[in-house]
Amino acid sequence: MSHTPDLVVAHGTVVNSFGRQQAHIVVRDGRIVQLLDASEPVPAATRTVDASGQLVIPGGVDGHCHVAQVTGRFRTLDDYRTTSTAALWGGTTTIIDFGIPRDAQETPLDAVLNKKRLAAESRCDVALHGSVVSWDETVPWQLEQLAAEGVRSVKMYTTNRGSTMADGDTILKVMREMVRLDGLTYIHAEHDPIIADCTEQHAADGRIAIEHLHRTRPELAEEISVKETLAMAEYTGAPVYFVHQSTPGAVDLVSDARSRGQEAYSETCPHYLSLDDTVYSSTFPEWYACCPPMRSAETVAALKERLAAGAIHTVASDHSCYDLSQKRERTDDVRFMPHGLPGVETRMPVTFTALSSAGGSVEDFVEVFSAGPARINALPRKGAIVEGFDADLIVFDPATERVVNGGALHMGTDFSPFEGKTLHGWPAVVVSAGRVVVDDAGFQDPGPVGRFVARNGFTEHRDALSPLTPAAPATVTISA
Repeated sequence: MSHTPDLVVAHGTVVNSFGRQQAHIVVRDGRIVQLLDASEPVPAATRTVDASGQLVIPGGVDGHCHVAQVTGRFRTLDDYRTTSTAALWGGTTTIIDFGIPRDAQETPLDAVLNKKRLAAESRCDVALHGSVVSWDETVPWQLEQLAAEGVRSVKMYTTNRGSTMADGDTILKVMREMVRLDGLTYIHAEHDPIIADCTEQHAADGRIAIEHLHRTRPELAEEISVKETLAMAEYTGAPVYFVHQSTPGAVDLVSDARSRGQEAYSETCPHYLSLDDTVYSSTFPEWYACCPPMRSAETVAALKERLAAGAIHTVASDHSCYDLSQKRERTDDVRFMPHGLPGVETRMPVTFTALSSAGGSVEDFVEVFSAGPARINALPRKGAIVEGFDADLIVFDPATERVVNGGALHMGTDFSPFEGKTLHGWPAVVVSAGRVVVDDAGFQDPGPVGRFVARNGFTEHRDALSPLTPAAPATVTISA
């Protein structure tokens, strides 16, 4: 058996969330086997990537993707091959998708197992969240089976009555089960009665078309739902993760809960950091149909401040790949439009640009782009460039700028909400599981090699990561 490394990424500035160093990264069998000081000779390897003058960061972890999603009569136009390819183009080497029951006949367990089968076509690594819509006596057993499969989180919606919404009794009971199973509760937090009433009022007034979307889902609805959910999490002792927070008030509620000792986490999305509600008066308002909607410019600025201050723990794409023909079917009534934006490929540059403009460091970026999502979601061997971790690596130059051209992206749709924006932080070289998949020659399709990543228990993983400090990064041992 040859001991020659498969790959060396040489002479780069290696940036982790906890610090940086000049180093050669030595890779064998998909793992990082050694970090050598850059003053040492470059080891011979099957392939060498020269990262001189560039930064090398851990591959991105996108904790919130919707692949081949069905919402009512609409289905996103992607599959795992398409979305994973786009993810790699954008510097993301692990995605976490959702197994959400399509209807009352599909169980939470079946929804996850169906997604796991589809994920066999993925080009990058994949993990999964479960989802519960309604409680019955089989749910505890189903959650046990999901945990045995390595699916250690469950998402619930506090809105979308009649489809994905879970009532308060269901949320509280599932939280208790997730504590028992050492899991994490994901929450889409918007107060359904407020949203339903506000939407009905707008419809009665004839103000229900897409240009009014941001007025039908007020900030108060998000913040009240976060407050109520935090109370249930405190009561049950459940760790809780809030997806796509769009207001500083929602983030502050989570920060206050954490100050009292709760395990609570805030996620936001690139579009909430870079777009404001003036997009709904633009030429193409349908490009921005998502829930929650874009907020005021003042809210966006305050959200960026929270990000730079470290109050937001992850930035995820909430990728949903509809096209414009689907978006334009019912622009006259937001109640019947498919909501969601394509963004898995642009998460890296949009987030990097937004965070750096607010004064954040590259280390801060690594935390919300890779390290935080990996740690909170209990992904083994992800989120850091240390010996023994997976060789998921991104080489990039922060000074490189590109203008977003939606037609040149790879997400399987015909638009980007960031069309025409000048962004920096694009990947130049992407290494996934030790394979160079993006470089100057373009995309090197590795085939359906993406692995399903079984996640650890929430507290189990947190406790195992405690040695991961700047003083002793190589001492970490995390179970497979």
